[in-house]
Order: sequence, then C-alpha cells, then structure tokens
Amino acid sequence: MRKLIGLLGMIVVLATNVSAQDTLSYNQFIKWVSFYHPVVNQAVITTEMGRQELRMARGGFDPYLFGNLDEKEYNNVGYYHKREAGVVVPTMGGVQLKGLVEQNTGQYLNPERRVPTEGLMTVGASVNLGQGLMIDSRRRALRQAEIYRDATLSEQQLMLNRLYLDANQVYWRWASAYQDVVVMREALELAKVRFRGIRDSFIYGDLPAIDTLEAHTQVLNREYRLQAKEMEYFESQQMLEIYLWDEYNEPMNLGNQVVPQDLSEGIDISYSLELLRANLNRHPELQLLDFDLASLEVERRWRADQLKPVAQLHYNILTNTTSGFENSNHTFFENNYKWGATVRMPLFLRRERGALGIVKSQINFTTQDRDLRFVRLKANLESELNNMETLQNQYRTFNENLLGLERLLEGEQMRFDMGESSLFLINAREVSVIEGQLILNDVIARRNIAHARLLFAAGLGFEQELEEEE
Repeated sequence: MRKLIGLLGMIVVLATNVSAQDTLSYNQFIKWVSFYHPVVNQAVITTEMGRQELRMARGGFDPYLFGNLDEKEYNNVGYYHKREAGVVVPTMGGVQLKGLVEQNTGQYLNPERRVPTEGLMTVGASVNLGQGLMIDSRRRALRQAEIYRDATLSEQQLMLNRLYLDANQVYWRWASAYQDVVVMREALELAKVRFRGIRDSFIYGDLPAIDTLEAHTQVLNREYRLQAKEMEYFESQQMLEIYLWDEYNEPMNLGNQVVPQDLSEGIDISYSLELLRANLNRHPELQLLDFDLASLEVERRWRADQLKPVAQLHYNILTNTTSGFENSNHTFFENNYKWGATVRMPLFLRRERGALGIVKSQINFTTQDRDLRFVRLKANLESELNNMETLQNQYRTFNENLLGLERLLEGEQMRFDMGESSLFLINAREVSVIEGQLILNDVIARRNIAHARLLFAAGLGFEQELEEEE
C-alpha cells in the first residue's frame, strides 16, 4: 500500500510539472513513459496471457460430472431403462478416480447390466502402469503452461527494455535539437547586433561598405540555419510526443511552452562493468531461449513416454446405493468388485520414434541458437562499452576544445577593438565557436543515448533507472 501511495503521489507531481513548468526533465519523462505508454500496458497484457494459459492447463485436472439416460419401450413393453451418473477426478499422479451410480431395469435388459432395485454404486480408479505413469498429456500441458507463464515475464522485460531505449533516443535527440536552436538564436541575435553596429559605423564613415555586406550575409546565413534547426526541433518534439500518454490512455500534446532540460545538466551515466557482464547471463533474450529449451525438454519426456506400451489397470468397488460403504465388508478381489486391464503396443513405433527424433533435433537447434545468441550479445555489449568510453573521451576532449575556441574568439575580439584584426577573422572565430557548440551538443546527446544502449545490451532498462532513483 505504501508503494501504491508513493506511485500515485509521483504521478500527481509529474502531471503538475508537465502542465505548470516549462522544463520536462529526463527523469520526469522516463518515469512518465514507464507508467503510461501503451507498450507498458501491452507488457502487462502479455503476463496476463501467461496466467490465463496456466489456468487453462490446470483445467485439465478439473473434476467433471457425467450422466447417461437410455430407455426403450415398444408395444407397451419396457425393453430397458438405463440411468447412470457419476464424477471423474483426474489427478497429478497418473491415477483417475471415478464414482458412478446406476439404475437399470427392463424386461429385455442385458443380464450383465442388472443391478439391485435401489441401484448400484461404483467407486474406483484407473492407474497407468506404462504410458502416463511419469508424464501424460495433462501434466505436459500444465508444465509447459508454467514455463510459458514464466517466459511472459522475460518477454515483458524485453518489451520494456526496448521501450526504455527508444524513449532515451527520442528525448536526447529532442534535447539536442532544442540546444541547437538556442545556440543558433543566440548566434543570430549576435549577428544582428553586430550588423547594426557596423552599419552605424559605415554611416559615420568608420568602416567600409564591404564590412556591412559581410555582416548582413552572416545574418542571412544564420537565419537560414536557425530555420533548419527549428524544423529539426519540431520533428523531434513530434517523435517525443509519441511516448507521452496520460492516465486515461490519451496521447499528450506538449505545446511550445515545454522544453527539455539543458544538456549541461548532468545525469547519472555511471555503470559497473562487472555487473553489466554478470547480468548478461540473465538477458531476456537468453531467458526466452532457456524457456524454449525447458518446454522442449518437457515435450521430449512426453514423446519418450510414448515409446512405452499402454498398460492400464482398472479397479472398482461395488455396493448398493442404500447401504453404502459403511456397512460393507469389502475384500479386494473376493467380492463386490469389478476390475480390468488394458494393454496396447504398436509393433514398429515409427510415428513415436519419429516424433521423438524431431523434438531432439529441435532441442539441438535451439541450443545452438542460444550459444550463438550469447556470443552476439556479448560482442554487442563489448561494442557498446567501447562506444560509451569513446564518447566519454570525445566529450572531455571537445569540451576542452570548445573552451579554447571561446578564448580565441575573446582574444580576436580584443584585437579587433584595438584595430589589429578584421571582421572577417571575427566571423571565422565566431563560426568555429558556433560549430563547436553544435558538435558538443551532438556528442552529449550521443553519449547519453550510448548509456541507454549499454544498459539495453546488458538486458537492463527501466528497472535500472528506478533503482538508481530509490
């Protein structure tokens, strides 16, 4: 209950933040997606399907009632009146219990169907001694349904992990596009201020007309680039809104008032190399193949059981329905009983051996597939680790490079103020800083996405983020 109250409180806070604040942070976004995205609901439905499959398999052991009525009269002669009702109870041990009450009368009734006037009660059991002793179709279906139910949990995790990765990608692309727009707006405003200053200097005769033309072309160039960045930002926001749904399962529209957090605001991108590699063995893709192998092993056991002969023993205690069992002195195979045996065995077993051979081949194929999948997942994890480390190094390197470019711009501006530089050099330095800022935005976004890809490669997703928050 405490966890539910906390969840509801966090939902209220998220709803308030999205509607009242201008900034949608990464943590708010990723939690909101983990609560309300349709894929989350689909993942829950997947596990519900597993539970219903198990319920259906358990139904194979449900007791059932039966009844038969068979009467014949001809020319006012009652040939026979046969009535019977009973219950059958399958069990997990290969034994089927049965209770039967029958009343049979009639002038031409088969003698073996004659029973006392008050009726006859039969209570007995059928026991499998060959096929079905260790496993039968009911127990096979139940065990495979249990495996399927567990497999749906891994399938759910895999669906959520993919959603986590996709949500990370769209958010950081949105954040990067917004930061690019901010950079180009500032660059455009700076170019306009410079153009107005140079134009005034030209009017007073301090600068030549060519400087005015160059300053104006810078304004036009940055206006064009700003328009392109605004288009990218709009497209990225449309992609982001695909991942935002409210508690009523309706898509949300952020509008222009909501913006992402600044890329300079750090997020936790730490990781443990040992834990990531250790978790690889619990990767959902591998778990799904393990469940396939477990289900095939159940199938193999059942198919191997089909090589045994059918051997069933039936034994029933007989008593009239009025006196019941409490007044009977029953002794097995001496009085008041009915028993029988059934034996059946194919001569060549070609169908059974063929079916068993197919299952063994499927097990071998799936085992090879799992080994190959593990190697691929391991290689992908190592690749993502290298990508993450490379982007970390690129971020540190280019961040330092950008600081150097900004100092060069400041120095060039000082030289220009002293008359030792030109507008052309100022523009060149400024363009280098702008390009550097845009590149750094891209590196930060790709680094944050690389962290999500790293977790996904190790089989992790939303649960990793929520554990870090707790």
